[in-house]
Amino acid sequence: MTYGKVYGLCRVIVMCVIQSPCDNMLRKLLIMISFVCNVGLSAQVLSNVDIIPQPREMSVAHGTFRITRETFVVTGQKELLSVADYFCKYTTDLLGLSLSARKVKSKEIDSIRKAIVLQNLNNGRVSGGYQLEVTNEGILIKGNDAVGVFYGVQTLIQLLPVKAGVLADIPLVTIHDEPRFAYRGMHLDVVRHFFPIAYIKRYIDYMALHKMNYFHWHLTDDQGWRIEMKSYPKLTQIGAYRKGEIEGIYPGLYKELPYGGFYTQEEIKEVIAYAAERFITIIPEIDIPGHCMSVLAAYPEFGTVNDASKECALTWGIYNKFNNVLAPKPEVFSFLKGVFSELCSLFPSPYIHVGGDECAVRWWKESEETQSFMRAHRLKNEKELHRYFIHYVQGVVNAKGKTLVGWDEILEGGVSADCVVMNWRKSAQAVKALKNGHQVIVTPSAYTYLNIKESRRQKELGFPGFLPLEKVYDLPILPDSLSDEQKSRVLGGQGCMWTEYVSTPAELEFALFPRMSALAERLWSFDKDWVRFTQKLQTQFDRYDLWGANYSEAVFRMLDLEHPYR
Repeated sequence: MTYGKVYGLCRVIVMCVIQSPCDNMLRKLLIMISFVCNVGLSAQVLSNVDIIPQPREMSVAHGTFRITRETFVVTGQKELLSVADYFCKYTTDLLGLSLSARKVKSKEIDSIRKAIVLQNLNNGRVSGGYQLEVTNEGILIKGNDAVGVFYGVQTLIQLLPVKAGVLADIPLVTIHDEPRFAYRGMHLDVVRHFFPIAYIKRYIDYMALHKMNYFHWHLTDDQGWRIEMKSYPKLTQIGAYRKGEIEGIYPGLYKELPYGGFYTQEEIKEVIAYAAERFITIIPEIDIPGHCMSVLAAYPEFGTVNDASKECALTWGIYNKFNNVLAPKPEVFSFLKGVFSELCSLFPSPYIHVGGDECAVRWWKESEETQSFMRAHRLKNEKELHRYFIHYVQGVVNAKGKTLVGWDEILEGGVSADCVVMNWRKSAQAVKALKNGHQVIVTPSAYTYLNIKESRRQKELGFPGFLPLEKVYDLPILPDSLSDEQKSRVLGGQGCMWTEYVSTPAELEFALFPRMSALAERLWSFDKDWVRFTQKLQTQFDRYDLWGANYSEAVFRMLDLEHPYR
């Protein structure tokens, strides 16, 4: 009987059991049998080698190399000492295996045995590419560049035991690997709910462990302003705090809950340095010209109506319900120049995110002052006014040597081709952007918004709908309708974590894992194999336990079989 027939039979058995009265233990057992049918019937399994994301080329030989306390991590290049120290810290902190890093003379590298050797080839090939070879004589990691060495170390980490005390017998593997896409990102909204610096670092660690390299930090929105701006101090003195929030979907149930927080510039610099050590670039987002209730709470004169009673939003989902747009005034453009200039000086990233999404134009239509500005500047409609705002900020950002990124609404008024479009709606917007000459980052909400519940049977509050693990793994990145030249302008993709209904690290991680692992594989690996990915999940769940991470087990329960996402 073929794998497909066995798996299909198991699905039928499971559905019969789920839908009929029977002993709970038997029901759970049969559900697990179905999962085993999914993950255990392939003859292609490479025992004890469960690497996520899947390497491009890998072979496994018989035997192992044991890492012990006497095994040194050595390099002949000073810039790799931090990578060596990173690996030693991982084995010491999580496995109790204390290792030491050593710098040796470059000419001695080839003669070293029984060690873990790191080499940066600086060969100009694909950034992040690496080779990892484990033999009876030791472990050798060669990277096309320093980040490639770091990714080789991440693969070695996944060859380590997943429990402290287990001897570190590393299978004899030869791996040649490189990323498919240059941009592999994760986003985090710290506005709706705030997360301290210590947890931001933990989030960055999770990204590094998955070979992800861009952290999109959503720092401002209607419910709060989370970054210190020395040029406009009231943004955090007033705009970082709100009086309460709602429980549930809008309009929800309001409750008094004084809430707030922000990051100082010194804390921001600390996080930037932490991420850089893990070869992760931070892209900051200040969302304009909509989503600006926190700005208007601090500076009400920046709105279309100078309302001194304006305050940070107390609810989610306020699009087109509350006036949250900036007005086209001289003092507003001075504000934008000051804030984005300060942002560019603080963040070394080549990219600055302007937001640009969900800007309700009704407030501009109702403002005679705004309409007068539009007539004076020959703007035919509010979409062209939206473009005016985006173009103004682009000029500020470009003058600082940066590239502007925006959500796909920036296409509606027309923007210059050197803006990067982040596609969060349907694939049609990505195709439009590519045909207009833009570079694109793919993050369609239906596949990558990990704040959406994984299973329809979850009881937690969340957005309508559900996003199962398999659908995340199915992320469509390169539509067939594109030419090769257009496909070359797809930088990659990212997952998004919006926090309206995610208020604690435990809740965040429950939403994050294992779906972030699936996304990481889609953005790194050249081929897609769902069955192979599921075969690696049990080991990956053991890694989550080792890391102390919370996670969802919905994929094991298989209770959504009667309603596949397709």
